[in-house]
Amino acid sequence: MPWLAAIAHEKGVSAYVGEGMNRWPSVHRYDAVRVYRLALERGGQGEAYHAVAEEGVPYRKITEAIGRQVGVPAKSLAYEAAEAHFGGLAKWVANDGPASSEWTREVLRWERREIGIVADIESPTYSQQLT
Repeated sequence: MPWLAAIAHEKGVSAYVGEGMNRWPSVHRYDAVRVYRLALERGGQGEAYHAVAEEGVPYRKITEAIGRQVGVPAKSLAYEAAEAHFGGLAKWVANDGPASSEWTREVLRWERREIGIVADIESPTYSQQLT
């Protein structure tokens, strides 16, 4: 998120593409650490686990939170304008990539404990890293 905040600060707007309903999966770093630990302790050899606490947060909500922290408005951009705004990252920013950790949660008996990405961005500790 710090690079998105840097772009928002530099450009004066925290941008999303279109309606901003493309979804980003997320996991708090502490929850991710627990998944990896559990995979080592309980996981099967050769299995792949997916550490996802939030299966698909609308990107617009993320950019709105970043905008509040950086002090700039959130704004919709057409994809062509997003290419100029984000450069080579525009395709990644506009990607819709929901993901599920249902199997991981079931097999490893893992549940999310930490706050979600929007609340994390808005927390005082995190927001200090963005400004």
